[in-house]
Amino acid sequence: MVKQISLFLENKKGRLAHACRVLGDAGINIRALSIADTSDFGVLRLIVNDPDKAFAVLTEKGFITNITSVLAIKVPDRPSGLAGVLESLDTAGINVEYMYAFIGSDSKDALVIIRVENHAGLIEVIEKMGIQVLHGEEVYTL
Repeated sequence: MVKQISLFLENKKGRLAHACRVLGDAGINIRALSIADTSDFGVLRLIVNDPDKAFAVLTEKGFITNITSVLAIKVPDRPSGLAGVLESLDTAGINVEYMYAFIGSDSKDALVIIRVENHAGLIEVIEKMGIQVLHGEEVYTL
């Protein structure tokens, strides 16, 4: 499992920059992020090098913050690499709540952060496919 930090940000000028500055000033490095917004607020999802410290620092600074367990998997970085994984999950009846991806500097695979209700089912399906699940410490140090 990988710890993901989620922040609820008012959809106001400078809020995203302020959150990133708070993390940077605390020596926390962002490894991956995703942001979704509505007209009033946004949800910033982060993978950072020290999630417990990030949670503490952001909470101390007044941000509405949550830690969620997600999975990180390596997906072949080629056409239909992700489609094959998603089709297998669909066949197994596993619903993807959300996901986002990034490419590691020393890998030929895309690294995908994925949130599902059934973590055990996801792990079973992707391991049968030969897809690697990354542990938190592996992701935090990328």
